[in-house]
Amino acid sequence: MPLVALTGGIASGKSTIADRLASRGAVVVDADAVVRELQQPGMPVLLAIADAFGEGMLLADGSLDRAALGAVVFADDEARQRLNAIVHPAVAAESARRFREALERDPRTVVVYDVPLLVEARADDPWDLVVVAHAPAETRIARLVALRGMTEADARARVASQASDERRLAIADEVIDTDGDVEHTLAQTDALWERLSSGDVGARS
Repeated sequence: MPLVALTGGIASGKSTIADRLASRGAVVVDADAVVRELQQPGMPVLLAIADAFGEGMLLADGSLDRAALGAVVFADDEARQRLNAIVHPAVAAESARRFREALERDPRTVVVYDVPLLVEARADDPWDLVVVAHAPAETRIARLVALRGMTEADARARVASQASDERRLAIADEVIDTDGDVEHTLAQTDALWERLSSGDVGARS
C-alpha cells in the first residue's frame, strides 16, 4: 500500500489533484475533513479549543465559529501554535486509523493523505512519496481574490501564514506544476497515478 502525502499551499490546486487520484481509485484521506469532524460539538478537540481561546469561539448552537477562530490564529503566531498543539495530534491519530482501515480492506490500495500543513506538522512521518502541488504565491493570491472573494490583503495574509514554497519544495519527492491550466495539472496527475498504481514508488530514504 503506497502511502502518499499530498500537500500544497492554499489555492495551489491540491484538491484538483486529490479528486483526480480518487477518481482513478486512490483512497483519499482529507485532513481538513478530519479536522472538521473532530471539531463538531461535544468532541474533545472543540472543547479544548473553547477552553484555550474562550467561549467566544463557539456559536449559539455550540459549533465552532471558524471565522472568529481564524481571525485570532491567522494574525498571531503564538495563538496558531496553541491551536496546532490541540488539533494536530488528534488529526494524526484519526488519519492513521483511516490509513489502517484502508490497508485492512485492500493491502494494494493507494492511500493519499491530502494535507495542507504537512511541513508544519507531519513532514517526518514515513510517507512512501511526498507530492507537492506548486503554483507561485502571486498566482495563489490572485485565485483567492478571484475565486473565493477575498480581499488582496486577506489573501496575502493567508498565504503568508503558511509554510513557504521553499520549505514545501524541499521535502518534495514529486512536484506537480499547477500554475498552468487544469488540463496540464490533470495530465501530470494521471502520469503520477500510472506510477503509483503500477507500484513504481519506493519507501523514502
